[in-house]
Amino acid sequence: MFAAMSVANPQQRRALLSVFDKTGIVDLAEGLHDLGWQLISSGGTAARIAEAGIPVTDVADHTGSPIMLGHRVVTLHPRIHGGILADRDNPEHLADLAANGIDPIDLVVGNLYPFTSEPGIEMIDIGGPTMVRAAAKNHAHVGVVVDPDDYPDVLAELRSDGWLSDPTRRRLARAAFAHTAAYDAAIVGWFDDTAPEPETLPPTIHLALERTRELRYGENPHQAGALYRVSGEPNIWDTIKQHSGLALSYLNIFDADAAWRLAHDLGGQPTVAIMKHANPCGCAVGSDLAAAYSNAFACDPRSAFGGIVASNHPIDLATVEAMEGAAQADVVIAPGYADGVVDRLVSKRKNTRILEASPPTPGSSIELRQIGGGFLAQQAHGFVAGPTDWQVVTKRQPTDTEMSDAIFAWRVCGHVTSNAIVLAKDRVAWGIGAGQQNRVEAGQIAAAKADGRAAGGACASDAFYPFADGIHAAADAGVAVIVQPGGSIGDDKTIEAADERGVAMVFTGERHFLH
Repeated sequence: MFAAMSVANPQQRRALLSVFDKTGIVDLAEGLHDLGWQLISSGGTAARIAEAGIPVTDVADHTGSPIMLGHRVVTLHPRIHGGILADRDNPEHLADLAANGIDPIDLVVGNLYPFTSEPGIEMIDIGGPTMVRAAAKNHAHVGVVVDPDDYPDVLAELRSDGWLSDPTRRRLARAAFAHTAAYDAAIVGWFDDTAPEPETLPPTIHLALERTRELRYGENPHQAGALYRVSGEPNIWDTIKQHSGLALSYLNIFDADAAWRLAHDLGGQPTVAIMKHANPCGCAVGSDLAAAYSNAFACDPRSAFGGIVASNHPIDLATVEAMEGAAQADVVIAPGYADGVVDRLVSKRKNTRILEASPPTPGSSIELRQIGGGFLAQQAHGFVAGPTDWQVVTKRQPTDTEMSDAIFAWRVCGHVTSNAIVLAKDRVAWGIGAGQQNRVEAGQIAAAKADGRAAGGACASDAFYPFADGIHAAADAGVAVIVQPGGSIGDDKTIEAADERGVAMVFTGERHFLH
């Protein structure tokens, strides 16, 4: 048996406070003390509470056992976990508490080391998760709080009702298990990342996602939608500023994210991407942003209606003037806006969502896609082979200008749904054929949209041409160079066709399907 070490009043409420994030902890401690609660704490949390002049019992004094192993063993003690886990409705549990001189603990306030900020063995918390999980398991009798944002509501309910309601304790318990699950997921990810021979696709994948925004609706108005992030890993959508317009929907964000990435994937010169249903319907690099916008819009004005306009430079007055004569966009996203630009955009397009965002952040190295009953996983998409890795396979060599167009067309093509064909000239995508079941029709669509404007420019195909008909279609569109992965058993025929038509052709050795 353990000698009685704690207060003699078994009716007194007790709270154990042990937090890494000390936001609001003093106010909570003060409120609990004013309500007559005994406070138990240790380490930095106890010091912070004591410095505020609030009485607090050290964990070592409560348990009668010293802190051990360089603070690895603090709360791992029967006086702590017995007090947390005891079922107050079970006479045997109450008898065990009495026999061992253990006082019940009614409220556990704890949050864990921020493992993702400084991952390592010493940041793997043992006592904290154990204590939080114990309280959450016994939420029928114990409250558990892991989020400082919950402190005011918890105090308010204690003041008004004397105790936490069943729904409140259940909600807090769920949050506690989510907290420890996210923590464990981060640790597993660290083990994968730091393995001596890390696997590209590990045997298990552990994701903890937290909702950051409720959306206007999902893909369709009858579907609910929300935005989530990997727990503890902020991204641009956390800090995005919406200047005006309707609330964002699922597709607004899905399409805006695709447009934003394309606009930033073509270098630092003024670039505009116009996206519709996750496919670019226009993209251009210009000497200035107004020119880039005008050319991007001119690619496919009809499809641009209701689309997403993304710019990698702050939008200036000249660009707004160019936009005013064009089709209305559902979303405009840029890194900033010149003085007066937002007001002018709003005056013309009250429902347009005008967003200000930071540059895209690198995503996970693994992409997931849900299928019936499971998930597909792959390495994240990226351009591995660069122009220095490409091979000119025709007799005719592309000029420097033609190669510049080929590089641009190829980069844009990697953002177009397969089958994809892009016709470009002077770093403007004049024709984009997307999402077709065969490559010839994708080329026909691209050629029809280009309407001769890509003559002397480049044609990019996201996968190899299996037959020479695609080469002839590109040559008929007037391009001077074709860029494609190569690798078909029909490569000899396609090279022969390109030579016949006097078109240069480059093999990248890298396919860029996008589904």
